[in-house]
Amino acid sequence: MRNFTFVLTILFSINSLSQSQISQDNFEGNSTITTWFGDNCGMDNSFTNPFQNGINTSAKVLKYTDAGGQYANVRFDAGFNYNLNTSSVFTLKIYVPSSGITGAQNNQISLKLQNGNITSPWATQCEIIKPITLNQWQTITFNFATDNFINLDPTSQNPINRSDFNRVLIQVNGENNTSQVTAYIDDFYYSGAASVFNTLVWSDEFEANGGINTTKWFPQTQLPNGNNWYNGELQHYTNRMVNSSVSNGVLSIVAKRETFTDQGKTKLFTSARLNSKFAFKYGRVEVRAKLPTGAGTWPAIWMLGKNINEPGGYWTSTFGSTNWPACGEIDIMEHWGTNQNVVSSAVHHPINGNLSVGEYISNAQNIAGVSTSFHVYAVEWDAQKITFSVDGINHLTYNPAIKNQYTWPFNAEQYILLNVAIEPSVTAGFVQSTMEVDYVRVYQQTALDNYNVTKENNLVIYPNPASDLITLKTNGNLLGSSVSVCSLLGQELETFKLNSEETTINLINYQSGIYIIKVNSQAGIQSYKFVKK
Repeated sequence: MRNFTFVLTILFSINSLSQSQISQDNFEGNSTITTWFGDNCGMDNSFTNPFQNGINTSAKVLKYTDAGGQYANVRFDAGFNYNLNTSSVFTLKIYVPSSGITGAQNNQISLKLQNGNITSPWATQCEIIKPITLNQWQTITFNFATDNFINLDPTSQNPINRSDFNRVLIQVNGENNTSQVTAYIDDFYYSGAASVFNTLVWSDEFEANGGINTTKWFPQTQLPNGNNWYNGELQHYTNRMVNSSVSNGVLSIVAKRETFTDQGKTKLFTSARLNSKFAFKYGRVEVRAKLPTGAGTWPAIWMLGKNINEPGGYWTSTFGSTNWPACGEIDIMEHWGTNQNVVSSAVHHPINGNLSVGEYISNAQNIAGVSTSFHVYAVEWDAQKITFSVDGINHLTYNPAIKNQYTWPFNAEQYILLNVAIEPSVTAGFVQSTMEVDYVRVYQQTALDNYNVTKENNLVIYPNPASDLITLKTNGNLLGSSVSVCSLLGQELETFKLNSEETTINLINYQSGIYIIKVNSQAGIQSYKFVKK
C-alpha cells in the first residue's frame, strides 16, 4: 500500500495458483461445487436474493423449498474425501422467513456428512444440528472438531478420525415430517487448508452498531509530511462516522467526494485509515470483505511492522524506531478500481544493501464480483514464509533462500491496517464507495502445538513419522502413567496406561497429520508430538 522508490518489481503470472481442498459457492459464479441436488424439495441455486439486507446483500442465493417432503434436503458431492483432522469447519448463511413455515418443527439447520460411494450413504452419516433465528440473515458454523455431533451409526468413529466423507447434505427444520419451509442459503464455504494457526487470539466481529471499537482500532488521520499522504493520494483520513462506522455486523469504510479542511489543508475527498491496537508475530489473518468500486479507489488490507517510525501512527510514539521499508510491509489485499476483477498481494522489504530503498514481490488473481460479494482475504506468516490466499486459493508465497535484515524484516511484530485511498485517476463522476468488512480474525498456534519433547528423555517414540504402527518406549519411571493421544485441537482420541516398557499404538484409523501424546505421571504432564503419514 505504501509506495516510495522501488528498484525492482517481480510480478508472477495471475493464473499461477495452487488450490487447497475447497468446497465453496456464492451462487454468483464463484463455486468449486459442480452440481447441487434437491431431494424431496424444490431447489433453485441461482435465485434472486429476496432479502438483500443485513450481512447479505448479494444478488443471488440458493432457494430451498420443502413442500412437505418427508426427507427434504439439498446436497452435493465434493469430488474428494474431507480431511476433518486438519480442517473441520463448514460455514454458510441462511434466511428463513416465518411466512414460509408450517407445522411445529424446531427452527434449525442440519449439516450432514456422508459417504456417497456406498449403497446407503445415510447409514454412516454424521450430523450437526444448529438453531436458527427467523426473518434475518445469519452465519451458521458447523465445526466437527468441537460441536456436538450425531453419528447415525453409534459405532462410527469420531468424525475427525474418518476419511470416507465426500458428500454434504443441508436440511432445514428436520426430517421425517411433512411440514413446509422455505429457506435461502448463501456463501457455503469449506477450506481444507491445513494450518497450525488454529487458535483465535484477536478479532473484531463488528457486532455493536455505531462508531468503531476504539479499544481495538485507532483512526490514523495525521498527514505524515504535513501536506499529503503517499503516492499522490487525494484524500484526508478522518475519525468521523461518515467515513468509518459499524452497522448490522459490518464495518463500513467510506471514501467520499467532499471538500474537507484539516491540519490547514483542504482536500476534495475523505476516507478512513484504521490501525489495529493489536500487534503479533506469526499467525494467520483472515478478513472477510466486500470491496469498493470505481476508478481511483484503492482499498487495502495490510500490515506494517510495529516498529515503524511514521508520524501519526498508533504505535510510533512508543515503538517507532525504524523507517519504512526496513520495518517490513505485508499487503494481504490491494485492489484498484481501474482493474476491477483483480486483487493483489505483496511483500515490501529493503533492497539488498540499502535499508531506505524498497523492493517488492507481488502476485494477483482474478476474482469475479469483488465489489458485489464478500470474499475471505488471508495471509499465513511463519518464521520461513508468507503465503497469501483468497477464499482458500493461494496465489503467492514469499520464502527467500537468504533471510537477513534486507530480505526478511518479518521477524518482529506487525499490526493490521484497513483503509481506502483515492488515487489521481479518480473519475469526475465518483461520489462515494465503501469497503465493507464482516470480520477481522487473527489465529496463532495452540498451546498444545507449541509443546516440545521434554528434555528428560523418558519416552522414545518410533518410527516418527509413522504409517500404521507407532511404538512408545520408556524406562521404569513412567510405568503406570496415564497416556492420552490428542488432536492438535486438544480432542482426546484414546487413553491407556503404560503397563510395559514398550507399547504399540495402532494408527490405521488415524488421518494423516500431527498428534500430541500426553503422559500424566507423578512428575507432571509431559507432551510429545508425532506425525501420521
